[in-house]
Amino acid sequence: MKRSGILNRHLAGALAELGHGHGVLVCDAGMPIPPGPRVVDLAFRAGVPSFAEVLDGLLAELVVEGATAARETDAANPAAARLLAGRFPQLELVAHERLKALSSGARLVVRTGEARPYANVLLRCGVFF
Repeated sequence: MKRSGILNRHLAGALAELGHGHGVLVCDAGMPIPPGPRVVDLAFRAGVPSFAEVLDGLLAELVVEGATAARETDAANPAAARLLAGRFPQLELVAHERLKALSSGARLVVRTGEARPYANVLLRCGVFF
């Protein structure tokens, strides 16, 4: 058994298959899941695991070259907005409807148990070299 890192075998396998430029949507429990991408649903109950826990776990495993979130996050979920601004200084902000449209091109969707709205971010994978 793995000692550290991501233990969920579905998520670990999905991350290993990602390449440069692939999108990963990390979303709250209420975000509509687009058809097509591989989905790893980590939601256990409301708030578990949190958006912050999942995002930080993914950032420890991935190289991210860009991130996109909804501009409405600042007003609707200030805690998520602060978290995203702290993790991604060059965060791209788009309308929530645009974020949902962009999410349909994601290669992977990771659903958290987050029960607060607008705790969503679309990550663009980079390379480690």
